[in-house]
Amino acid sequence: MKKSIFPSSLKKGAKIAVISPAGAVDPTQLEKGIEMIKNRGFEPVLGKHLYTKFSNGYNYAGTEQERIKDINWALNDKEIGAIWASRGGYGCQHLIQHLKLKGFTEHPKWYIGYSDNTVIQSYLLKKGFVSVHGQTIKTSSFGVTDESYDLIFDILQGKKPKYSLESHLLNKKGKTEGELVGGNLALIYALLGTKYSFDFKDKILFIEDIGENFYALDRMIMSLELAGVFTKIKGLIVGGMTNMGDEKDNKNYEESFDEFAYTLISERIAKYDFPVVFGFPNGHIKDNRPLLIGGQIKLKVETKVKVDF
Repeated sequence: MKKSIFPSSLKKGAKIAVISPAGAVDPTQLEKGIEMIKNRGFEPVLGKHLYTKFSNGYNYAGTEQERIKDINWALNDKEIGAIWASRGGYGCQHLIQHLKLKGFTEHPKWYIGYSDNTVIQSYLLKKGFVSVHGQTIKTSSFGVTDESYDLIFDILQGKKPKYSLESHLLNKKGKTEGELVGGNLALIYALLGTKYSFDFKDKILFIEDIGENFYALDRMIMSLELAGVFTKIKGLIVGGMTNMGDEKDNKNYEESFDEFAYTLISERIAKYDFPVVFGFPNGHIKDNRPLLIGGQIKLKVETKVKVDF
């Protein structure tokens, strides 16, 4: 199987495009992130519609046409070395049929984001390119650790991440290796059955989510089961499950690693024989350490958990 392409490392002074492919943002929400890019020795280049707002049942960062224009500019401009999404939210599905990659293919670049950006990352991986599932420029209400950003800049400059974690009681021990796919569960679920869905065969799947009722979480996991995903994958990594369920019934409503959500997932996949990691620090959480979608990883789940790209 042909390995996915890693974009080139960035040198100091490289231009990083900042765009809003989904939800609307205010300039004040991005000030720290944009200043951070400058302080690291790179040049932020802002998309024309970065701060545009368009309300149509949701506050989008511009019309579909405006957001399509910005992302295609960022993907294809040969002077841009990386693309960093301002935030997620909703709206990336509007863009996916209109993405152009001629210039991108000639000069591959890193795409950085998570949440709704899973859609873009699935598309890029279908075309053979690795991307960074990591913190957006907008800092969330739960904050972002400095290390979350440090690790992204390490990747941009050519360093692959390695993680060593404490084991979770629900983990399933084992060793495996393969290409990492996935991201936000709701978007993985939304792409099932489309030509933009991930190819799950012999892959290691990562999932995370926020704000879903427990029945909705179960429905998404059931859909993956009915689609045969769990018969195809070689391993599963479960990240943040934040603000899940009904606040009245869930004592862990504010916890990033919701234990009932974890139990529900664990019960659904109990019959499958592959290593499983719960509590990986990636998702809608403060300690949001980046993963490489499309990267080859070695996964070892024992008394300690090791994830090496």
